[in-house]
Amino acid sequence: MSAKSVKGPGGKKPASAATNLIAGGGAGMMEALVCHPLDTIKVRMQLSRRKRAPGAKPRGFITTGKEIVKRETVLGLYKGLGAVVTGIVPKMAIRFTSYEWYKQLLANKDGIVSGEATFFAGLGAGVTEAVAVVTPMEVVKIRLQAQHHSMADPLDVPKYRNAAHAAFTVVKEEGIGAMYRGVSLTALRQGTNQAVNFSAYTEFKALLQRLQPAYHEKGLPSYQTMFIGLVSGAMGPLSNAPIDTIKTRLQKTPAEAGETAISRVRVIASDMFKQEGFHAFYKGITPRIMRVAPGQAVTFTVYEYLKGWLENTNLAIVGGKYEE
Repeated sequence: MSAKSVKGPGGKKPASAATNLIAGGGAGMMEALVCHPLDTIKVRMQLSRRKRAPGAKPRGFITTGKEIVKRETVLGLYKGLGAVVTGIVPKMAIRFTSYEWYKQLLANKDGIVSGEATFFAGLGAGVTEAVAVVTPMEVVKIRLQAQHHSMADPLDVPKYRNAAHAAFTVVKEEGIGAMYRGVSLTALRQGTNQAVNFSAYTEFKALLQRLQPAYHEKGLPSYQTMFIGLVSGAMGPLSNAPIDTIKTRLQKTPAEAGETAISRVRVIASDMFKQEGFHAFYKGITPRIMRVAPGQAVTFTVYEYLKGWLENTNLAIVGGKYEE
């Protein structure tokens, strides 16, 4: 199937792969630095197996965050950041580049991309990034975040010292396949996230451009991009929270001999329901929304800004050289 020429706002040509690489990578880096502490809190809440006493209040994200800081210092909130930063540039480059590529494949003969095509392009982009980058990155990140050692005590030596050491240890002890543990759930989560995210963002952006003719052929103001990124970013976590919680527990522990991925998912889900109740599937939903929604606001705002800057300065990469 040949790719068609997709028409952007005002008939503009879609962003090039080089633009997606630079703008997407920069946006992802900023998102990771700003939002990673909330992701650590989310993971700790999802891994918590405490069964709440009748009438007792659930341990919220603020209490969880305070406990991490108290026991492990504020640096404990940034555990696993190395794995995220290492994978964020290729992840975002793959996300935006593959999204544009899928849009071209799904566009009609006139180059128009329908709402349905946008949804499936986002779904494809999410699955692509999950298989290529996100799954191994998250296995390493979760192993680091699950450690309860103090970052201030040099004698408190954890099993995994950093992202590179964690990846090496997991592969050495459990095999290369362990780096792709939970890949199907990760692909399902990332696919649904990006399908909802890109669809909502595209619709909101088109609506604001229709309501404001001055921005029909150019980018929206940053504060508007941030707002619609925030709203669209919150929709994905609400739709797939149980998938994310099961995935986190699956990736945290080594597999037992002879146990298949499907059987492990079934056992984890069954144990969660029996021992912790239905609410366990939504553990960490508050910090996850607080992590993902602002993260998407930052990502889209920085991406649109960098993409506009690159296009306005006619920056292109040709034969390994920069031309202006």
